[in-house]
Amino acid sequence: MYLTYPFVLSWSLLEAMAAGCVVVASRTAPVEEVIEDGRNGHLVDFFDGTGLAERIGSVLTRQHEQEPIRIAAREAVIDRYDLETNCLPDWTPGRHLVGVQ
Repeated sequence: MYLTYPFVLSWSLLEAMAAGCVVVASRTAPVEEVIEDGRNGHLVDFFDGTGLAERIGSVLTRQHEQEPIRIAAREAVIDRYDLETNCLPDWTPGRHLVGVQ
């Protein structure tokens, strides 16, 4: 379970997804940038305690249906955030230094 409101996304969510965990998370803007509900995780309204409990219960009682979500979660993180294949090739030395040429 990953609840954040209204803070930025933390690495712990990405690490859990990369490990193939099934994540039930709050439907907030930073989380929605990474999780697509029902595809690579599950989203619930942050303030809906009943909905959160129901979703967690559903995930736990239907674990056999979660394997595609586990796989998609890992793939999403690797596709977007892998250091060797994604982040380093996109990084341009000095780009982060404003006004330096």
